[in-house]
Amino acid sequence: MSHVLTTERLVLRPVTTRDYSWLLIHWTEPAMQRFLFDGKTLHPEEITRTIGDSMRDFAAAGYGLWMIREADGTDLVGTAGLRPLESLGLEVFYSLAPVAWGRGYATEAARAVVDYALGRLGLPEVLAEVDEGNSASVSVVERLGMIPIEVVPGLLGLISRYRRTR
Repeated sequence: MSHVLTTERLVLRPVTTRDYSWLLIHWTEPAMQRFLFDGKTLHPEEITRTIGDSMRDFAAAGYGLWMIREADGTDLVGTAGLRPLESLGLEVFYSLAPVAWGRGYATEAARAVVDYALGRLGLPEVLAEVDEGNSASVSVVERLGMIPIEVVPGLLGLISRYRRTR
């Protein structure tokens, strides 16, 4: 089964070890750390582990971390993926390079991942978590048709959890 996802404007492909350098730069940008990593700076070993975990998850279960590029280009513009959310199920997550903000890519990539999860993977639901104050991500999950289900405490404040079912 191919795990490459395509949309009108984007191509999402599973992460490989060749993506390490790009991820190191992308995920250590302060703009990425605020909401994606609770303000924490990732260590290089964590990125290596994330890549390895994703490669294993794709092989075993068909999901993981995708790298996003524009369909008509070669440069990477972000990431999207599915990962376990505690014992509750899988959550969709994404990160875009600041140069790609404001173009609707987060919604387009996340929609491809959610549709894949609910369709080809046959999951009954997909979850999302959004940190308090991240209005851009609230807009994305709402455009995906996700509905709020609860608010829980997080490391840096409240987190809203969302769900979309088939």
